[in-house]
This record gives sequence, C-alpha cells and structure tokens, in this order.
Amino acid sequence: MSKIDHSLFNADEHARSHTFGDCPECGKALRVRNSKSGPFIGCSGYPQCQFSKPLHDAQTTTLKVIEDTHCPECGNEMAIKKGRYGMFIGCTNFPACHHIEPIKAQNDTQLTCPKCQKGHLLERTNKYGKRFFACNHYPQCRYVLNFPPVAQACPQCGWSVLIDKKGKLCCPQTDCDYTQS
Repeated sequence: MSKIDHSLFNADEHARSHTFGDCPECGKALRVRNSKSGPFIGCSGYPQCQFSKPLHDAQTTTLKVIEDTHCPECGNEMAIKKGRYGMFIGCTNFPACHHIEPIKAQNDTQLTCPKCQKGHLLERTNKYGKRFFACNHYPQCRYVLNFPPVAQACPQCGWSVLIDKKGKLCCPQTDCDYTQS
C-alpha cells in the first residue's frame, strides 16, 4: 500500500485564505461562514471582530433591456431583471430611479378585503410561481389567502369571504370550521 501525502490536503488552504481579501475593520482574512439564513463572508477574527457582508453583493441582475419602453418616472429604458423575490421589470436608471413593475399583471378579484374593508384582493404569485390572493393596501394591510376567494359570507361566523379549497367552500378564519361541499 502507498502512503497518503497529507500535505496535498492543506496546499489549497493557503491559496484560498485570501480569496475574499482582508477585513476592512481588523485586517484579518475574510472567509465564507455559514448561518441559519445561509452562507456569508465574515471575518476570521470573529467574535472579536463582527464584520460580515453578503456572499453575493449584486442581488439584482439585468437580464434583458426592453426596447421602446420608457420609465414613467424618469424616461429611461425599462429592463427585465431578476432579484431576490423573482423576476420583475425595473428602470435601467437604478439606483437613481426605483420604479419597478410586476412581469405578470395582477388580476383584481373585485372583492373588498375583509380585514381592512378598504382594499381589494389581488391575485399574485410568489417567487416560486405559487398563486395567492393579497390586499392591495399592503403593507398597511397584510391580509393573505392561499386559495381563491369567493364573494359569499360565512353563514357560521359572518366573515365576508369564503375560499374555494379543492372544490369545497370553506371559511378562511382559523377559529371557524365551516365547510360546504
């Protein structure tokens, strides 16, 4: 049997030690660290030095500039971009202009939000493409339904909408167990 040269396993450690540079606060090497919310770049002098930064600085990337479109706020061209919450249309003059639009038009259900009684429930999709219904007065009203709303009041508790859950009408309130086939 041949012997394993253990120095081969340590050779790349020295090469990787300065891949991310030195800490701007204390001068020690920056390394990839892990937390419950994912990897990040942090100082090797932790806990004495608390410096950290995201692993990917550019969270938003421009995929394609849309020809013959103009930003309603500044007049520059619009582009299809990908960010941390999925794809969207945004102004190419970012960060000077923060105008963004959803790629898919939000369908208005014309149902009044049962929580705030001011807004309407809009059909939206999350970054994974899952459909949900939310009040258009977000963030003041954070009412959300995961199933399509139906314009019918709950006969048991009086809540102003029911949901269509797999072919059955149900009350969306957690403390009400009303279900109609």
